[in-house]
Amino acid sequence: MCYPSNYDDNGHLKLPWLFWLVLVLQARTWVLLVVAGASREQGEAILSLFYPDRQAFWLGLCAGLPAAAAFLLSGRRQHFPRLWRAWQYVLIVAQLALLIWQLTLVLQNETSGIVAMLLIVLDLFALGWLATSRYLRACFSTGQD
Repeated sequence: MCYPSNYDDNGHLKLPWLFWLVLVLQARTWVLLVVAGASREQGEAILSLFYPDRQAFWLGLCAGLPAAAAFLLSGRRQHFPRLWRAWQYVLIVAQLALLIWQLTLVLQNETSGIVAMLLIVLDLFALGWLATSRYLRACFSTGQD
């Protein structure tokens, strides 16, 4: 059920806070890049800790592009309604790709431990929520074309 408080000043549904957390989860390599850049001297050590393989780092940046684009697009969704409506499916596919990639890394013993398992659980939850949330689906259905 949608209440008047769920709408912003422009009459669009407010995006839920969980949506922003899912975007941060999808763009985790971008977040790590910003943290490494902000910590100047330790930046290289931080990146090496999480991404000893540079190719995996670049793949992580590519995988986070849909989430980064969603951050930018969310503020202009009324101007690009068709693109915004389709972007939910782009985010679902990106989340599925991240989950498969994370599972592949674990199965190939390239990463292990509690952090890898936590990322898999979070990726599964995010995928399920992106695919099934009726409120989120309503946020992506702008009703404009």
